[in-house]
Amino acid sequence: MRHTCMNVEMYCQICLRIETIRMLCRGVSVVRDDWLIGGERRTAAADRIYAAATDLVLRDGLEAFDMDALAARVHCSRATIYRYAGGKAQIRDAVLLRLAARIVDSVRRAVKDLSGAERVVKAITVALEHIRSDPMRQMMMGLSAGRDLTELPSSPVLSRLAADLTGITDDDPQAAQWIVRVVMSLAVWPIGDSEVEHQIVQRFVAPAFT
Repeated sequence: MRHTCMNVEMYCQICLRIETIRMLCRGVSVVRDDWLIGGERRTAAADRIYAAATDLVLRDGLEAFDMDALAARVHCSRATIYRYAGGKAQIRDAVLLRLAARIVDSVRRAVKDLSGAERVVKAITVALEHIRSDPMRQMMMGLSAGRDLTELPSSPVLSRLAADLTGITDDDPQAAQWIVRVVMSLAVWPIGDSEVEHQIVQRFVAPAFT
């Protein structure tokens, strides 16, 4: 079966290249950076798929992300998406990394010289500040639309980022998961007063890391 699939794929590639040559002979312009023709195929394909997935998430929200819509967006089959970019969970995590990049950079700068409970509190408060001030991140997380966020807190990417930004060791994944849920809870149900919020985080979260 594997050899048959490979033969079919090779046949499709040959047909595509023959058609490309025919189009060139007829004077039809062909886009040279097509991710299915030559170049660093796997990397280019994955980047294109992740970029399209990011656009869809920004437009529709994370919970509405759909693999069929993504396949239509990049003009390929679901099988091609799985081959080059992985399944829905893997693509979701890649999108989260792309969308969280600026927030992560800001938090890293803020906690650079901090450690322990002080670092954890600072990381949480700065992350919340940036999540709330960036409309695209709000849309991604479904905060303004009130969508179901059951999948988001369980993302291993967010847990790893939480561990990295707060200085939690890798052997305490439950603490990282808890930090993710603290941030998500305060983002969805804001206290309304930044000073009071900081005091609450300082009072109830910091002692766990003292």
